[in-house]
Amino acid sequence: MPTKKPTFEQAMARLEEIVTALEKGDAPLEEALALFEEGTGLMKQCSQALDQAEQKVAKLYPAADGTPAEAPMEEPE
Repeated sequence: MPTKKPTFEQAMARLEEIVTALEKGDAPLEEALALFEEGTGLMKQCSQALDQAEQKVAKLYPAADGTPAEAPMEEPE
C-alpha cells in the first residue's frame, strides 16, 4: 500500500526536524545520508507545492464594465 504524501505543513515540519538532526552532527553516516535523501525529497515536494500555489494566484482588477477580472501574477523584476 503506497504511503500517503504529507501535507505541505507536515513536510516543512519534518524538514525542520531533519535539519536539526543533521546540524547536531552525531548521526552515523548511513543515518545522516538517509536523512539527507529524505530531506531532499521533502524539499522537492514543498517546492512543487509552492509553484502550484503561485500559479493559482491571480491579480484581480476592475474590468471596463466594473466587474472583477483576473490577470496572471506578474513575475518579479
